[in-house]
Amino acid sequence: MRRRLINSTLAVVLVVIAVFGISLVIVETRTIESSARESVQSEAVRLVSIVDSRMAGAERVESGVLSEQIARDRYARVEIPGHPAIVLGSKPDGALITSTQTGDHGETVTVQASRSTVSKEIGRTLLVILTVALLAVIAAVFLAVRQANKLTAPLTDLAETAERLGSGDPRPRHRRYGVPELDRVADVLEGSAERIARMLTAERRLAADASHQLRTPLTALSMRLEEITLTDDPDTVKEEAAIALSQVERLTDVVQRLLTNSRDPKTGSAVTFDLDEVIKQQLEEWRPAIRGSGRALVRSGKRGLRAVGTPGAVSQVIATLIENSLTHGDGTVALRTRVTGNQAVIEVSDEGPGVPSDLGARVFERTVSGRNSTGLGLAVARDLAEADGGRLELLQQRPPIFALFLSREADGREDGQSERDREPGDDEA
Repeated sequence: MRRRLINSTLAVVLVVIAVFGISLVIVETRTIESSARESVQSEAVRLVSIVDSRMAGAERVESGVLSEQIARDRYARVEIPGHPAIVLGSKPDGALITSTQTGDHGETVTVQASRSTVSKEIGRTLLVILTVALLAVIAAVFLAVRQANKLTAPLTDLAETAERLGSGDPRPRHRRYGVPELDRVADVLEGSAERIARMLTAERRLAADASHQLRTPLTALSMRLEEITLTDDPDTVKEEAAIALSQVERLTDVVQRLLTNSRDPKTGSAVTFDLDEVIKQQLEEWRPAIRGSGRALVRSGKRGLRAVGTPGAVSQVIATLIENSLTHGDGTVALRTRVTGNQAVIEVSDEGPGVPSDLGARVFERTVSGRNSTGLGLAVARDLAEADGGRLELLQQRPPIFALFLSREADGREDGQSERDREPGDDEA
């Protein structure tokens, strides 16, 4: 394209130079020739008038007097009836420009000039015109190269940007070129880059969230299946299989929620549900892991609470908090439910060293972790809580207490048991 722009610009300039140059040469040639003829004719007229005036005054007509009236490169011949011809100058060779004038007393004056003088003048004029044309061509080449670079460099840059977008690098370059059309293309590519970047970020986030959210249900399901393989009691097998089926349903719910959020993160599926059922389900799911680690899992607090949210998402948040305590904490893992205002609160704590002081404000950020973990668990849990209008907070760093706040049903039951520090039986694993 650069070569085409240069060639097209030069073609236009050459055509303009050719048209105006040829016209100028023709006009100047005719002007020079006409001027030469007029000069010769003027000298002939002047000589005739001088001869007439001297003859009228009965003065002698001599070559010495007339030679001063013509140019040195001119040839003149004065013929007076009854007198010898007077010759002025040397007769030039080659083509001539001749002018003959006749006076009142019958005298004839002929003035001649060599045409070579006119040719030299025309040659000098042509040289000037060609010089100007050459300078115009040089200037046109310079401007054409500059303009071509100004247009092709942005196009090359835009092509590189498009290639980067196609190769999966959506970083915008924020370059403008001072050409409205090219700047418009840059704006469009930059907008596309931002959209692609958001899409790639969403895809990567979905993959990370999916791997993390599916890990806990799959681990719990695996433990249930191991329990089934290690027992011969039909009742135990039946019980564990029923729990495994419920975990499969929960796994299906997690997958469905991930897909729904990936299509439209603003789409909520909050309903009113029994919080005790969700907590009981989590106690049953984490019982094998708690037993295997030699630790205890207890539940205390207010019963009979009904909250607004997505049961699957709430289960995932509670599972993440229990897993976090089991992995990073120590001692007994405690679940406590309480009411504050119009919200139901589920607190999860343990007896471990807690959250480091330098991570307290950043513990819910992605990739932030106190140990060699992914750092996604608490970030995903907070996103799940906020998706249905709840929130997840760190109430205390040492010992750690995480709290999940959920909206309560407007006419929810409040006739449950009062808060207790520890519940026996099913509430302890």
